[in-house]
Amino acid sequence: GYGVALSNAYPALLEQSLHQAGLTHVQVVNAGIGGSTSASAVARIRWHLRARPDLVILALGANDMLRGLPAKGCEDHLREALRLLKNNSIPVILAGMKVPPNYGKKYQEEFERIFPQLAKEFGTPLIPFLLQGVGGVRELNQEDGIHPNEQGHRAISKLVLPYVLKELKKL
Repeated sequence: GYGVALSNAYPALLEQSLHQAGLTHVQVVNAGIGGSTSASAVARIRWHLRARPDLVILALGANDMLRGLPAKGCEDHLREALRLLKNNSIPVILAGMKVPPNYGKKYQEEFERIFPQLAKEFGTPLIPFLLQGVGGVRELNQEDGIHPNEQGHRAISKLVLPYVLKELKKL
């Protein structure tokens, strides 16, 4: 929720939508940290495992990509995080990320294959692009053109909601 009030970030909006759908017992914890890369995934997940979450939305990698970090490192970090969640029997929804064309076709291909490959490897649902319909849309982003504004967060929440509902039905 960089640059927006916590109450207007997609995790809070997702919780509101789940409550409106009658799932008033569901609590969505926003574990996002601005600027965080996938390198911190395992340490952060270990900390959150103490709360025994019923479901995790793993949405990391955007900052790796924006910094031009090697795709292989991001893939390794995400794989380790997914393995940790699987070993603790925590269901996961993996959120994918896309790369703007100015990073070059090779990097774009290397980075974007990570998410579907890991989703298949771990048998986890995949949101192909967390910023679908938001990324690159000026009206849905802040002045920096990178971070979603409140309207963008509403769109992300609407995108994520059906994935979460489907997984919650399995619990």
